[in-house]
Amino acid sequence: MDDQTAVYDPQTYKGRSFFDTRGAFADGADTPIAYLERCLEMVAAREPVVKAFASLNEDAARAAAEASAQRWKDGNPLSAIDGMPVGIKDLLETKDMPTQMGCVAFDGNFPKNDNAAVWALRQAGAVIFGKTVTAELGGNHPGPTTNPFDPARTPGGSSSGSAAAVGSAMIPAAIGTQVGGSIIRPAAFCGNFALKPSQGGIHRGERQATSMSTHGPHAASVEDMWQVAIEIASRIGGDPGYPGLMGPMTTPHPTRPERLIVLQTEGWEKLDTDTISAFEQLMDALQCAGVTLLRRGDHPWVESFEASIANATEVCGMITAWENRWFQRNLVDRCPDGVSARTQATLAKAEAMTLDDYHALFLARETARTCHKALAPLADATITLACPGPAPLWPGDIPGKPLTPRPTGDAVFNYPSSAHRS
Repeated sequence: MDDQTAVYDPQTYKGRSFFDTRGAFADGADTPIAYLERCLEMVAAREPVVKAFASLNEDAARAAAEASAQRWKDGNPLSAIDGMPVGIKDLLETKDMPTQMGCVAFDGNFPKNDNAAVWALRQAGAVIFGKTVTAELGGNHPGPTTNPFDPARTPGGSSSGSAAAVGSAMIPAAIGTQVGGSIIRPAAFCGNFALKPSQGGIHRGERQATSMSTHGPHAASVEDMWQVAIEIASRIGGDPGYPGLMGPMTTPHPTRPERLIVLQTEGWEKLDTDTISAFEQLMDALQCAGVTLLRRGDHPWVESFEASIANATEVCGMITAWENRWFQRNLVDRCPDGVSARTQATLAKAEAMTLDDYHALFLARETARTCHKALAPLADATITLACPGPAPLWPGDIPGKPLTPRPTGDAVFNYPSSAHRS
């Protein structure tokens, strides 16, 4: 993993698991202090190229690791993630590091508060390791982070730093956020496990502005992914008005689904033949395992849902743009040179909308949610791709040319699930 351009191979790649290590903390064969130092060594090796972190707080991390080591020695860890180094997406406030949101207008912003999820992680004994790079304001204007397996490619967005830090084995887990596809897409591009909970599943703290935003973990293993999510949710619950993520305090046992609905979404036409072939091989394997698959031609309710999400990118994107417009307008008025041209172009589109436009988009989303709920009797779950192929090359915007529309990749397969509450 020290090779800066290591090719990703799912047969051989293994990230930095905390789950596989923590058992040695109890008998002193390993310690959270030593684990942290191994993480810092990988940061020193990979960060100059990957550029996953907006800021680091090594002194505070070492102090937290020392406290964790003492608790493990005494036989009193606070949780199963006590001592786990965790990165925090730089949209979320941390009391001991700035929160600059990938935006020049927020340079030096240091509210000295903890986001609800960060507070919960500290309560569980996690080591708050650093702030991970976000695309500007959680949108689609990229930061400096590169893909951990090919620096010429995007790591995805907007949780670019969280995905890349885990994918490059610098840390075992990091917190991301998603409105469109900002957890799942970068996780796919960087070879991570990731969870985008149901809407409101993890309390967003100060991040309540948009109606589709959720928090969720990137991790190097399924066990770490679940453990981080449930340790947070068990301490802070969900957003106001939501019960929050529920489940066992250890990773749920896998169960074979009886029936799955295979969704094409509007993204199917964007797929290359290799991606379609790989996906269909996976579907064939599921069928061989005894899972029944339903597609849009197999049942009218599936077809109705597919029709309802045929323009999910436009619906979800413009709902979010409208909901962000007052905040972004204030920001641009205060610091016009501190907000990218790409973000300002999205703001201009939102400001050209009327309230009736927003209501029409809202109604389209509600129709899709109704169609989604109707699928419940048909199958255990839906399945589709995480992204339309490999991480795209990203050479940067070319001066004098139109801005690249999706520099962090296309979230087309993520919007349908982001639009729904469950």
